[in-house]
Amino acid sequence: MESKYNYFKRDISWLSFNYRVLLEALDERLPLYERINFISIYSSNLEEFYKIRVADHKAVASGATESDEETVQSARELVEEINKEVTRQLDDRVRIYEEKLLPALRKNHIIFYQDSHVEPFHQQFIKDFFREEIFPYLQPVPVSKDKIVSFLRDNRLYLAIRVYPKKEAKDERKEDKEKTEESINKEKHTEERITRRKSDGADTNVTEYRQPLYFVMKQPYAKVPRFIELPSREKNHYLMFTEDIIKANLNLIFPGYDVDSSYCIKISRDADILIDDTASSADLVAQLKKKVKKRKIGDVCRFVYDRGMPHDFLDFLVDAFHIQRDELVPGDKHLNLEDLRHLPNPNKSLHSLEKPKPMKLTILDEKESIFNHVAKKDLLLYYPYHSFEHFIHFLYEAVHNPETREIMVTQYRVAENSAVINTLIAAAQNGKKVTVFVELKARFDEENNLATAEMMQAAGIKIIYSIPGLKVHAKVALIRRRGPNGEKIPSYAYISTGNFNEKTATLYADCGLFTCRPKIVADLYNLFRTLQGKEDPKFTTLLVARFNLIPELNRLIDREIALADQGKQGRIILKMNALQDPTMIDRLYEASEHGVQIDLIVRGICCLIPGQSYSCNIRVTRIVDSFLEHARIWYFGNDGKPKVFMGSPDWMRRNLYRRIEAVTPILSPDLRDGLIEMLNIQLSDNQKACWVDNNLRNIFKKRTPGTPAVRAQYTFYDWLNKTNN
Repeated sequence: MESKYNYFKRDISWLSFNYRVLLEALDERLPLYERINFISIYSSNLEEFYKIRVADHKAVASGATESDEETVQSARELVEEINKEVTRQLDDRVRIYEEKLLPALRKNHIIFYQDSHVEPFHQQFIKDFFREEIFPYLQPVPVSKDKIVSFLRDNRLYLAIRVYPKKEAKDERKEDKEKTEESINKEKHTEERITRRKSDGADTNVTEYRQPLYFVMKQPYAKVPRFIELPSREKNHYLMFTEDIIKANLNLIFPGYDVDSSYCIKISRDADILIDDTASSADLVAQLKKKVKKRKIGDVCRFVYDRGMPHDFLDFLVDAFHIQRDELVPGDKHLNLEDLRHLPNPNKSLHSLEKPKPMKLTILDEKESIFNHVAKKDLLLYYPYHSFEHFIHFLYEAVHNPETREIMVTQYRVAENSAVINTLIAAAQNGKKVTVFVELKARFDEENNLATAEMMQAAGIKIIYSIPGLKVHAKVALIRRRGPNGEKIPSYAYISTGNFNEKTATLYADCGLFTCRPKIVADLYNLFRTLQGKEDPKFTTLLVARFNLIPELNRLIDREIALADQGKQGRIILKMNALQDPTMIDRLYEASEHGVQIDLIVRGICCLIPGQSYSCNIRVTRIVDSFLEHARIWYFGNDGKPKVFMGSPDWMRRNLYRRIEAVTPILSPDLRDGLIEMLNIQLSDNQKACWVDNNLRNIFKKRTPGTPAVRAQYTFYDWLNKTNN
């Protein structure tokens, strides 16, 4: 049945989020290189968006795949809408980069050349550097409309070059004059008309026609850095793109030719892996090993080109590489600006951002047992404000605890050379039973997860692979223990909003709960048995997607609606990465119509439209700052006796219906109050928070005169530091 409500389109909403990331580059309160880094993040996000989301829509639009959610026509219209919005955003990116960041660099004595024209005192250096460091790695490949002689690799930068053969003056003029008018008309859109004076200096001109030749040349960034530091002069430091050094020396690559022009191009290819999701574990492993290698040769989903390229040049490349017109996305003069995160900083007086450093709890120093502490009361850690080493120490203690019978962990995305994995291997080598569920279908981590799983398996760890038809996205660990004589002693559960990944634990804002509450431990053990296909469990405390999560969410929303209907305060605060499921959005619309006050803190996709008659009591806040907001925390007022939950799922169709997700209630009053404090601080943010309005605009929250500045991530860190115990 068609809903009476409306929703934002998922991908257009995501573009609004990514634009908010770009806006950080305008914040002059940030260190300059931090602002430049947000250009990099924006560009990297957009690249992945095209590889996955746009590639999926294009597959539907072309008729290559079918979808229950869109038609061929709607997919085509959406791709067109996406490209239009991206082009608008890229115009702003060019403006921010050229009018804000480059002048700011220059003001700080960093001259970043943006083309092949350099100061005279650098010209010899450029020539010498090109000959010695770059030229040996260049290989221009001719391009013809008749056949493709070069495969453009995914996300690699190429220089497209147009040249003309040099002419000998006398005899070849005669040849040109004898061309027929028909031949001239046929070729004139790709020919250069050159007017030269006669050698005797007379004013009479001669017109020559020459057939252009085209080449593409892959940039050698595996051998040469993208950015080159040039010799400094007086107070100034100088930087240059490698491709601009190449452009300045093209005449050395093409002797016997006149170089007309050159422009950067790149291809984005479909990076999604289509596998039989119902296959057995063995078949799934075989499929992934085979198909992940083909990711780099997927169908074209985007052809990005320097927007300064002439139309006839672009038309030639489109024909030669069989590019579809809806795949064309105009870009900057310099593409792949995600590389700006590697931009050298030759001015050491330019300070970098001082991010909050992970703190260690005083109650958990190296001599203190986490087991003993959690046996007395639950423990909640906030990453990256708290050190992830506490979790490593928790696993390490399990390894060396004689009562540990089994360690059970889910693995979705882990760091390379992971301390978590090394500790689990040490546990297996120490005689402990270790069981790890490995999700092989974690996009872009398939190879790493498979290699890690095989390494653990070789060390004696029991590996459970992906469940057919489902992804396991829960982030949970269980330490099962028995006393020396078989008596029951506390076992320990860990439920998190983030992955077991030391790297992302310093970049993503997440939460992790340690508890030995028997009901949660029992539920978690039942969840692991479910992952092994051993039983259909009943969960008493944990909320698990595809089992009891949706019914409980509906009950909690119904409770707030009933309170509002009674004239009491109905209150909901939901923090998550994405809100997309129409069914749950409808429940929030319904609650708003009954007067429930709802605050949503949604970092990314939000398909709920605020500011409508049916959503007038709903406000949407978005925070983008030093750390990626990643935690999922849900608050329900419950007539003054609040219920607070945290866990792994966003409110998207895939999370709620096609994945195994785990959510835990926060039962300790102190820990519950801490999460509520965090939510209130985020809602009070007047530095990095935006309202998302009914047109998907990011409207920065303004600081009321006389009120303190609240930058949520830093304010909350200070609060944690004061309560560190």
